[in-house]
Formats: sequence, C-alpha cells, structure tokens
Amino acid sequence: MNTHERFLEVCDFNSNISTLKWEFGYWGKTVKNWYAQGLPQQQYPPLPTETTTPASSLYIPAWTCRHDGVLPNGIAVMAGALYWPTQGFPVDTDVRDHFGMDQQLHLVDVNLLLDPMFDVEIIEETERFLKYRDIDGVKRIFLKEEATIPTSYQWPVTGWESWNQLKQERLNVRNITGRFPKNWLQRVEQYRNRDYPLAIGGYPQGFFGTLVHLLGYENVFVWYHEEPELIHDILKTFTEIWITVFAEVLSRVEVDVWEIWEDMSDKKGSMISAKMVREFLLPYMGRVADFLKARGVRHIHLDTDGDCRSLIPMFMEVGVTGMWPFEQTGSIDLLSIREQYPTLLMAGGIPKGALARGKDAIDQAIGLVGEMLRRGGYIPHADHFVPPDVSFRDFEYYRKRLNRLIDRCGKTNDSGGWRGDREHRR
Repeated sequence: MNTHERFLEVCDFNSNISTLKWEFGYWGKTVKNWYAQGLPQQQYPPLPTETTTPASSLYIPAWTCRHDGVLPNGIAVMAGALYWPTQGFPVDTDVRDHFGMDQQLHLVDVNLLLDPMFDVEIIEETERFLKYRDIDGVKRIFLKEEATIPTSYQWPVTGWESWNQLKQERLNVRNITGRFPKNWLQRVEQYRNRDYPLAIGGYPQGFFGTLVHLLGYENVFVWYHEEPELIHDILKTFTEIWITVFAEVLSRVEVDVWEIWEDMSDKKGSMISAKMVREFLLPYMGRVADFLKARGVRHIHLDTDGDCRSLIPMFMEVGVTGMWPFEQTGSIDLLSIREQYPTLLMAGGIPKGALARGKDAIDQAIGLVGEMLRRGGYIPHADHFVPPDVSFRDFEYYRKRLNRLIDRCGKTNDSGGWRGDREHRR
C-alpha cells in the first residue's frame, strides 16, 4: 500500500491498516543539530529559490538572503503531515528515510492570492536585517541571526480604497491562466501518476487566515466591528476566485483533500467569538466545501494551533472532516475529543516539549496513541515543529517507539492476524 492509498484509508477510518508515519516538521536548527549528533546526511534539505506562487514561494527572499545554502535556524523543514511546497520551506528526506517514514503530502502549486504577484522590493538590508516587500505585497523585516519567519509591518489592504484598487488590479477571474505555474500541464501529469496524497488550498488560504495575512491581526479584529462590509467583500471576492481556480484544477486531476489554514486559536481558545465565526467564516467556507464535495473532494482538513475545541463543532457543520495539529495547551485531551467527535480525522497531539525530557516523558507523551489508533482516523505526530532542544538520541527513541506502535496497531498484518498495540520498551 503506497502513501496515497494509506492516506485515503486513514481518512476513511479504516483501522485495519496501519496509520501514516509522518511528522509535522522540524526547525532548521533542529535538523542541523541532528546531523552533528549522528543523523546520516544523504541529501541536505535544499532551500527553494524559484518563485512560482505565493503558496510555495512566500518568504524565499528572507530564507535565501545569506546566499550560503545553509538552513536558517528558524526555517521549517517539512516532514510529511504539513503539505509541501509551502512558504519557501525545504522538504526533508534524510530523517524520513532513516526512520522509514512515509512520503510527503503534496500541495497543488497554484496561486490563490494575488495575480499578478508583486515584484520583490528590497527596502533596506544590513548585516543584521532585511526589510523587503514580498510577492504578496506585504512588507516584512527578517532578522538574519534569529532567522525566524519574517515579521510583517505593513499590509497591502488598509481600507476600502486600497482594497478596491487591489481587487481591480490583482483579483479578477477573467483570465486565470496566470495563476498556474508555467509547467502546469507537466505537473498535472505528475499529479495523475502520483503515489502520494494531493491537497489543494494551503497557506495562506483561509477565511480568517487570508484576512490576517493581507490586513494584519489587529486590523481584522477592529474591522470585524467597524468595517464588516469590507470584510464580507474581501471574503466574497476570494471565495469566487478560489472556486474558479479549484474548478480548473479539478477538471484535470483528482484531489484528495482541501487544506484550510486558519491559525485562529491560542492556548486560551479561539481569538474571535462564535458569533463572528458564524458570520464571517462559515458561510464562505461552507460554499467552497459544498462546491468541492460535489466534485469528489471528500476530505476537508483545517489547520489551527492552540485550543481549538470550541471551533470543532462549527467547522464540522460546514463540512470540515479533519483538524490538526492539536497542540497540547494544557486543556487538549485527545480521547475526550475523539469521544465527542467520533468521525473527525485527527492528527498531531503529541507534545513536542516532552521529546526533550527523556524516555519516561516520551513514554508518557505517546501513552494514548494506541487507544487513538484503535478508534481509527488518527495520524500521530508532534503537535508542531520539533524544537532544537530535542536531541537526535531522544528523537530516535521516540520515533522508533512510535513506529513500532503504529506497525502493531493495524488489525491485520502480512499473515492477516491481529497484533494488538501493546508496546514494550526495547
């Protein structure tokens, strides 16, 4: 069974097969540490340099401004569960191959934001920082030593006037050919012959996510109250564009899952009220979900950090079938969520911080995985990017234990027998 087939079986809650062996990802410094600590280096994760679409190419000017090809400490390295390409992030193969993990979830590389994209403009550069305008029109500052995701400080939408200009110049559906990569037909052939799962959507496509990306968090929070018609107009415009682009994609290739990026909760819960979710998110999300499901896309997965419990029932109302990464904020209980929502695909949920605290902490962190796997519809992995304080030795202990648990939790094996899920430390 290849990764594509296994993904679909897991999404359909077939607990007779072993779930996917994926991780969310690793910080650049984490991977560099692991190479120094014993991870065999076969293919150093290459930094993407070609700009194709906002989904795959945002932040490339920051990640590559040092011109040395070395992973920035704060870049994310993709590890399976988080779709790729995205945000100029490289993809790992060395950790994957060393631990026998599954292929990456791939994202259809198509422009769901602004077309034409903005030209990159370097505003100021010193040894310490880079100030620039990215292809999405957002102005950012990148601190070279810290090398984390650049901080936005000026956004292209500042009110009705700037929005109307942006809409007129870069947001129309009269000709969508510019939203597809130049080698689109070649990619279609690759997608059709794939052995990996394929997604549409992804960062920064979302009904809260795209707003904060183009307006900034504070402006969104204020304009929900002071400029609700502007918010609705933005969401309506993007919804129409997304449906038009998705229609072209689906006319050429079958897609397995729609990935929605929201990041709208923190450790205390949702950043906006249920009333706002119902007014500003659900009508548009539901419209796209209905369109996709009518064309055969059965799985809709939503990415939000933090305590997302209050959001789950509302998103499921409009068609969301899975959520991740279920960060352990102190209030997340995977089994309780599974009992409450038995048909919700869940991924993540293993506290990343525990991986740095030794074998006992790791054993405790994965203690519920067996029961979750028995119930189906679960892909276990760390609840966000694995941080640099996790040594390769501890990660190796964790990942091998988790892999063995996954292998033993399928109800059938090569001989057709039940193996159970009891895991012993070796």
